[in-house]
Amino acid sequence: MAVILIIDSNPSSTHRIKETFEAEKHRVLHSPSLGMALHYAEHEPLDVVFVKDRMPEGSGLEIIQSLQTAPSSPEVIIMSDDPDPALAETAIRQGAWDYVETPSSSKVLLLALLRILRYREKCRIAAEQPRLDRRNFEHIRGSSRPLLNCLEMAEKAARSDVSVLIEGETGTGKELFAWGIHQNSARADRNYVVVDCAALPETLVESTLFGHERGSFTGATKSKTGLIKQADGGTLFLDEVGELPLAVQKSFLRVLQEGRFRPVGSRHEESSNFRVIAATNRNLAESVEKGTFRVDLLFRLQTMKIILPPLRQHPEDIEEIVRYHIASLHRNAGVPPKEFSSDFFNTLRRYEWPGNVRELLNAIDRAITAAQEEPVLFPIHLPTDIRVNLAVEAIEASDAEPTPPARPDPKTEPVLPPLPDLRDAAISELESNYLADLMQLTQGDMKQASRISGLSRSRLYALLKRYDVPIPR
Repeated sequence: MAVILIIDSNPSSTHRIKETFEAEKHRVLHSPSLGMALHYAEHEPLDVVFVKDRMPEGSGLEIIQSLQTAPSSPEVIIMSDDPDPALAETAIRQGAWDYVETPSSSKVLLLALLRILRYREKCRIAAEQPRLDRRNFEHIRGSSRPLLNCLEMAEKAARSDVSVLIEGETGTGKELFAWGIHQNSARADRNYVVVDCAALPETLVESTLFGHERGSFTGATKSKTGLIKQADGGTLFLDEVGELPLAVQKSFLRVLQEGRFRPVGSRHEESSNFRVIAATNRNLAESVEKGTFRVDLLFRLQTMKIILPPLRQHPEDIEEIVRYHIASLHRNAGVPPKEFSSDFFNTLRRYEWPGNVRELLNAIDRAITAAQEEPVLFPIHLPTDIRVNLAVEAIEASDAEPTPPARPDPKTEPVLPPLPDLRDAAISELESNYLADLMQLTQGDMKQASRISGLSRSRLYALLKRYDVPIPR
């Protein structure tokens, strides 16, 4: 039996989908709002979530990641009454299982559910297998769900020999993940060759990658083995692969496909059996649209793709990262250990960290330098630009808060509120109490509640939402 959540403010379409799944003996929950849906996700063992793309309080696409990071990590299917190709693309890129038109036939819905349940069962079985030794990922610190998801993908990549593309903003740890994948792979005892595509001189790209024969061009005083040959048997890491010149991409694609290449100036081909891991801070799909990156090369590189989250999306990992870094400095460089003031980590979590983990570690190094022999790190030790940024944000946030209305002076103003305000407040209190009693009486049976109250279901849902009255399960 699966546990299914339907997020839809339309009672009629919800009822039809609910009946379809309940007929197959599945447990079905319903939420007319995004807020209530997130509550269900935190407290129920959900397998699948069907969510409308357009809800009264916003887009269902906005909560895809929140749903997937819930304890049970449910799969998400987006439903739409008016399908939009752009929204379909956004939904899939954000991790949705599928994007379907409503009303879909019962057969389509049941087939989608069956496929998801088979997939989750295979994932469950795989999770019960002995896990890969994580010692070579030890340098990647954090226990948040977004980071753990990436580590799980990296472990899967290490077990295979397919090409891997690692995407992420600058400073998110793409190099660390690439190194960890190599170190945990069957090629760990062979060469790990790094190619900084952004630093390759355009006139020497082919020579650097493929090698060259003596005299093949001006300055080639002796033959040289290229980086691709050096990676034979091991791993070739293409850092910032989006910077690889378009003219070289075709030649490199042939190497990936056939494992053969011709050094510059040579009459003979050579072979190299290497595994490629690529990293980029660019959106390569956009580069393909602009004509600066080959689509066939992108397909070849992203057999498996890992998207690293920016630090601002998992600030709960900051403390663990900082403590590990300082312990490493103490162990490897003899830096005296430090303690932390009560507000130090709260200050770090308030900052956005546009440079991600790299900026964080740089800030900690500067804080240690500023503290010198002092045993405790305080926010005052952090770089000035960070403290200025936080101070300005605090002031702007304070200015944005609405000023509470001044309390009337009983000597000069009447203490009674205006009659319309009093009437509205009394009606609101009456309606709120009535709805709470109604939900308790009917135990959340919306059909019975609608009949007793004389309200349509849509009106009843709207009032429950307005007064934040919970619907009993």
